[in-house]
Amino acid sequence: MRIEGQTRHVADSVDPGECELLVAVGGDGTTLAALHAGAPRSRPVLGVACGSIGVLTSVAAKAATAALDQIEAGRWTSVDVSGLDLRWGGHTAVAINDLVVIRDGPGQLIVSVSVDDELYVQLAGDGLVVATALGSSAYTLAAGGPLLAPGAAGIVVTPLAPHAGSSAPLVAGRDSSLSLTVEPGYGGVRFEVDGRVTPADAGGLTVRLRPAYAKLVELDEEESRLAGLRRRGLVVDSPRVVVRESRATHATPADAPPSP
Repeated sequence: MRIEGQTRHVADSVDPGECELLVAVGGDGTTLAALHAGAPRSRPVLGVACGSIGVLTSVAAKAATAALDQIEAGRWTSVDVSGLDLRWGGHTAVAINDLVVIRDGPGQLIVSVSVDDELYVQLAGDGLVVATALGSSAYTLAAGGPLLAPGAAGIVVTPLAPHAGSSAPLVAGRDSSLSLTVEPGYGGVRFEVDGRVTPADAGGLTVRLRPAYAKLVELDEEESRLAGLRRRGLVVDSPRVVVRESRATHATPADAPPSP
């Protein structure tokens, strides 16, 4: 399929529903696009990392042939990926990673957040990020939100640069319904769904979790998601721990403490 903004022609477009497997060669954005393309017909996606981070990818480009051999041999699992059902005005969308509600110019937004019709907070600031468990390692983590481990399910809400008050990041249950009311202020408001700008309206927006929206390939013996986050440097140890372990690794006999 043709990627928006790209003019290079690689191959003719095909119907994802006619494929047994979709292979996304690129970074997380490419893998997200492939997951959305395969979702209507439940086609699994193999992410091949050619980008900078590739949290959603399973293998590096140099291992792509071996990965396809593994899939042909049946040594893989199709993992369900949840999405966020989004409804506002006359629009609907599904996000796999996150929805971002953010100011589109000077001035602050005011966003009211309710969970199951119970008001949680009214915040003024740059906006907020609403993410899935899978998306909790993306924008919302960079903004100081919580990381949901594999197996956890829920909806993460992380304020962006809130102006005073107390509006801690929130994790809502998998069956909860979120309601957002947006007052755009002078600069207006912008919605981003998985990084793509989407028409935005001031007013009400609802968010619910859609289980098993898409499918992602997980190869046998593939590293865990938490191990991948550590390897990529998205989760790092405290400096004191790093220094202590470095000293222990490079210690010489003269540095060793005296025997009792």
